[in-house]
Amino acid sequence: MNTALTGILQILSPGVLLLMLGGTVIGLVAGALPGISATMAVALLVPFTFSMPAISGLALLGAIYMSAIYGGCFSAILINTPGTPSSIGTCFDGYPMARQGRGQQAIIVATVASVLGGLFGVAALAFLAPPLANVALKFGPPEYFWVAIFGLTIIATLCSKSLIKGIMGGVLGLLISTIGIAPIGGDVRFTFHTPALQGGVELVGTLIGLFCLPEVLSMILDGSRTYETVDVKQSKGVFGTTFRQVLAQPMNLLTSSVIGTVVGIIPGAGGSIANLVAYNEAMRSSKHPEKFGTGIIDGVIATETANNATVGGGLIPLLTLGVPGTPVDAVIYAGLLIHGLRPGAELFTRFADVTYGFIFSLFIATLMMLPVGLLLGTALHKLVSKLSIRILAPSIMFLSIIGSYAIRNNIMDVWVMLICGVIGFMLKMLKVDPAPVVLGLILGPLAEAGLVQGLLMGRASGMGWRLFFTRPVSLLLLAMSVFSLVWPIISAQVRKRRAKEVGTGA
Repeated sequence: MNTALTGILQILSPGVLLLMLGGTVIGLVAGALPGISATMAVALLVPFTFSMPAISGLALLGAIYMSAIYGGCFSAILINTPGTPSSIGTCFDGYPMARQGRGQQAIIVATVASVLGGLFGVAALAFLAPPLANVALKFGPPEYFWVAIFGLTIIATLCSKSLIKGIMGGVLGLLISTIGIAPIGGDVRFTFHTPALQGGVELVGTLIGLFCLPEVLSMILDGSRTYETVDVKQSKGVFGTTFRQVLAQPMNLLTSSVIGTVVGIIPGAGGSIANLVAYNEAMRSSKHPEKFGTGIIDGVIATETANNATVGGGLIPLLTLGVPGTPVDAVIYAGLLIHGLRPGAELFTRFADVTYGFIFSLFIATLMMLPVGLLLGTALHKLVSKLSIRILAPSIMFLSIIGSYAIRNNIMDVWVMLICGVIGFMLKMLKVDPAPVVLGLILGPLAEAGLVQGLLMGRASGMGWRLFFTRPVSLLLLAMSVFSLVWPIISAQVRKRRAKEVGTGA
């Protein structure tokens, strides 16, 4: 206990706190810019930690990590472009809020929810790391396959008004995910003899194309803003009101925090899946699911709470087992090794001062996001609100092109982004939600790898397909998938019956 307290006191020194404040600002800016991912931001700063004490270097990296995941909400809300894949779900209600002149409220909701979700994940990391780490050991290829299937069932909830269109979008996303070299076997598929596509379609560029470019094209074609502006005087006192509205949804906050933490523990899942699962659960349990997607704070709360909870959750298997669940965790792993720290039991015994100091630094960095995020978010909202279309549309296009190119320095990613932009605009004209396309794109590789590896395991053990239906976690995920698929249909029928009874009674 004394050793852990020593690490915590080191974090509270002015120099380390100032370092963390700088890391928080860097992370927020990196997350807000499409194309500069949390992984890139953390990786770029790793060399600067070489000469620092271990606890200071890890505190800097942790602050960047936490705030970059949150920073993606700014572009998601203001220009309908998720700054990071973890903010995909924030576009669904955050951007409609901005279009209604409630952009500042959406940013406040996202900020408060991100802070609360981040604190929950860090608390789980501090107090429940060893037992929760065992959850990661229960997952093999069959479980990953069922995780992907469970994620795809979200389409039934997101597209309950037009399930056929949702399924078509999901299939399109799955087809796009097969471009490149197969994860098992190494077959080259659908690259059209273009070497640049062998690595597959880059996710961030695709997100920019599907979500952002259709809005830019709408701006240009309509010749008017796609969202309303609000007088600054009308926004006075909005923080207190919005803060109370967020706290008035304890079940949404708790459920989304748990989802984010648990999904974060599963290697390979991360915030891109957690935010959509949380959005689906919030929509499923809501008394007014029809309002989701129209600018309701419930959706923003769910996605932003979940994606920041994945930070603490993802660090649980990393610190206890040495298993990085996401690319960002892999970079943090490298940062640990640079300072002579090897994940495992030693971290919590021999190096307890550094470990608990690092965990406490995540707690402080999460709290720092509240004032820094509100200041930066408010400034960005005012800036975007005042810009004319002649400046705004070209600026968004410029950022979209730079962001698409910056991930892999590959010009083909820019062309893919532009093609996806045309596809996204066509989907918008046909009133097809792009969310199922993104779901298919994210979950396709996970489902394929889990299916093929699971079949190989089944063949080797003599169980074949039965391997997918005999493991306890697989059965649990199968049951959850069936429930997620059937529940929207049942609830829709119940609402229709109640409406009919009310109409008859009247």
